[in-house]
Amino acid sequence: MTITVIGHLCLDVIDHPNGSETQSYGGIFFSVATLANLLSTSDTIYPVFGVGKKEYDAFIERLRIYPNIDTSGIYRFDAPTNQVRLVYTTSAKRIECSKFIADPIPMKKIEPYLNTDMVLVNMISGFDIRLETLDEIRMVVGEKHTPLYMDVHSLTLGVAEDFTRFHRPVDTWRRWLFMLHAAQMNEEEAAIVSPEKLDEQSLSNHTLTLHTNILIVTRGERGCTLFVAERKRAKRFDIPGISLRQQIDPTGCGDVFAAAYCARYMKTKNILNSAAYANNVAAFKAQLPGSTDIDKLSSFRLQEPTVEVNIS
Repeated sequence: MTITVIGHLCLDVIDHPNGSETQSYGGIFFSVATLANLLSTSDTIYPVFGVGKKEYDAFIERLRIYPNIDTSGIYRFDAPTNQVRLVYTTSAKRIECSKFIADPIPMKKIEPYLNTDMVLVNMISGFDIRLETLDEIRMVVGEKHTPLYMDVHSLTLGVAEDFTRFHRPVDTWRRWLFMLHAAQMNEEEAAIVSPEKLDEQSLSNHTLTLHTNILIVTRGERGCTLFVAERKRAKRFDIPGISLRQQIDPTGCGDVFAAAYCARYMKTKNILNSAAYANNVAAFKAQLPGSTDIDKLSSFRLQEPTVEVNIS
């Protein structure tokens, strides 16, 4: 099976509450590497994004260890790669500073990779693609009935003069959340995305009238909630959190959740099963610093169904 992954790459510097520091690839790398570790070598992942020319060769070399990643959609640009500093004041609260946010990924780079079984759009920087580009993607995949999954992520973040990110509502949120297989956001994003400050039930009711099938609200250590379109109503399903011995770093857990859901859903077409699986994989990631040990997610690799052959 095949999946296209769209979103900005980051170079993360993470300041942990205990004073330690981790430097690693971040942003869309979390989603791409998660898929590479969960899917089989017979599957193919098509990342589509740019990398600064200084980092390009080293990054492509990093991806070479994954036989199921096709890097032909990763392009080089002259500007620096987005640098993100994440300062955690607690294990769940952080200050984010983003420098050198890349230009939006143009449709001409994306379109050659839309003939796949699923498309994941992860708004890593909030400026990864333009709304008009998402409209074009919807038109292409809609004709093929290809599931389109979007992680709202930083769409709710503005950028201050000192490059610090801050939450703010999205006036065009209805257009962004239109005609998706699923829209994912965390509790804070769900509370701020609409200028009306809709509660989760109201937000889900509005979202599911936009021809979107599922609204997923992630809650960190408390699990996640799915609002699923069922007989013209939003039916709620709560998936409990996973007990951890120690949460080391929540960075990238949402990106991992989105990728794990897509990996499982492509194989099973089961919404709740896919969300529960994603919840488990994301919880495991919380025990790893940055993306340095991301390949440990291979312990969750999806098994290909066995085919019995009768020989008479």
